[in-house]
Amino acid sequence: MRVEGNMMLVIENDWLKVGIVRNGAEVREVKHKKNGLDYMWTGDNAYWGRVSPVLFPIVGRLKGDRYQLDNQTYKMSQHGFLRDVVFDIEEQTATTASFVFESAGRFNHVYPYEFKALIRYLLKEDSLMVQWEIVNKNKVEMYFSIGAHPAFRIPLVENETLEDYSLNFTPAVNKNVMEYELKESLIHERGIANDISTIQLKYTLFAHDALVYSNIDQITLESNKSGHGIEVLLEKFPFVGIWSKYMDTTGTIAPFVCIEPWYGIADTYKTSGNMKEKMGVNKLEAGETFLAEYKMKFK
Repeated sequence: MRVEGNMMLVIENDWLKVGIVRNGAEVREVKHKKNGLDYMWTGDNAYWGRVSPVLFPIVGRLKGDRYQLDNQTYKMSQHGFLRDVVFDIEEQTATTASFVFESAGRFNHVYPYEFKALIRYLLKEDSLMVQWEIVNKNKVEMYFSIGAHPAFRIPLVENETLEDYSLNFTPAVNKNVMEYELKESLIHERGIANDISTIQLKYTLFAHDALVYSNIDQITLESNKSGHGIEVLLEKFPFVGIWSKYMDTTGTIAPFVCIEPWYGIADTYKTSGNMKEKMGVNKLEAGETFLAEYKMKFK
């Protein structure tokens, strides 16, 4: 099937209608048929021109936008390059869509590995499953990070405000939730987050960039008035970021909140710059396949 990169491919069931484009295999729209709500951010460039990019082969920013690998230095901008490539459609049914991209030597100047990336979307009732496969097509181990960056429209309902919404957390069982902060886009560890059950949204919450945690299994972004919201189930993901664009001039945020499941994280302020030593980096053996999935439930 051939569809232009910015043309919407649609999957739907009795609950949801989801629009996806080949550019970055990015979800651009989620419309709930039963409650009439549009859940995804519009991608307005006045705030942030993306909606749900896939971050690869890094998550966040590298210190100095550089890294070293096997005595070579490479430059790479924040969140990597996969969000900007045009995927091929591997398969589509009424309720599923699969997108594939093979590197084929096109990124060797910034990333010296060959890979295949497969992104699948599957609808089940009021939920959208997202599955990733990364195949190492090299004869050596491959180092990478991968992450999601979906932005949800807030408020969802007329006559509600940002302050009517809260973030509710379900920590992983028998694991300490670690809290991090970003300073000049680099990670600093703040320590164990002892009380991480609920955070009420307010405009100053993102004044110092994203909130970053480890060992979270689920986050619910929910209206305290209408009960509408989004559950993001991210079991096994080591990190999650929560972000909105803070507007210094007005002291407010953009009308969206991102909940970002990550297999990887930005560089720490004290990083060596060696990709093999990078915090949260994934190592994939030659010929092996990395698998991960998360779920978004729209209510």
